[in-house]
Amino acid sequence: MKRLWLDIGNTRLKYWITENGHVIEHEAELHLQSPADLLLGLIQHFRAQKLDHVGISSVQDKKNNDRMSKILKLLDVPVTFAKVHEEYAGLICGYDNITQLGIDRWLQVLAVAKPDQDLCVISCGTALTIDLTQDMNHLGGYILPNLYLQRDSLIQNTKGIKIPDIAFSELTPGRNTIDAVHHGIFLGLLSTIREVMKMSPRQLILTGGDAALFAQYLTEFHPIIENDLLLKGLKLYISHQS
Repeated sequence: MKRLWLDIGNTRLKYWITENGHVIEHEAELHLQSPADLLLGLIQHFRAQKLDHVGISSVQDKKNNDRMSKILKLLDVPVTFAKVHEEYAGLICGYDNITQLGIDRWLQVLAVAKPDQDLCVISCGTALTIDLTQDMNHLGGYILPNLYLQRDSLIQNTKGIKIPDIAFSELTPGRNTIDAVHHGIFLGLLSTIREVMKMSPRQLILTGGDAALFAQYLTEFHPIIENDLLLKGLKLYISHQS
């Protein structure tokens, strides 16, 4: 069985190709706000793989999802779009209105939720999302602008400040505007995470591009880094389809 797993995020298209459950190809590309165009450019490559099935998670709007559905029909194989459920594979959604919960957050929680274990699942991506679980209950969470969105917002609204794209790697008080901005934003996000973790003891799970950076400063919580957590959740989601 050869399958394609697609993660269509706000800024990137990530995919796995698996054969008999093993990942044989793994890529991530910026889609520059046009995921359908990027997918169209990849479709001949996917056709050559002779796939049996496609599983997809997309945070895009209906117009983009409909266009991607038409493109995926060129593969002539079954395509399954993951969606949030009130209850799925034992996981109970914590949102009053499940349509308001992003499929990316739902799949990341689905990938790691376990009975008798309380988790704090944080995705360090385009947004910093925090989701809490108790046993197999999703309790809801928090969404914050990530490091770069906060920095860019400050640049747009503050004249005369030019911030280069340097690493957020220090927490000491800044001795210049550049450091003060970077260190302040990073400290604010870390403080939020610590405050959430103080609410109740739970295992900290980090995923996303900046997971390793955050893990360096949250060692007191013994964080576990899970790469490609969404795609892992998507595989689990499809495995529970009847």
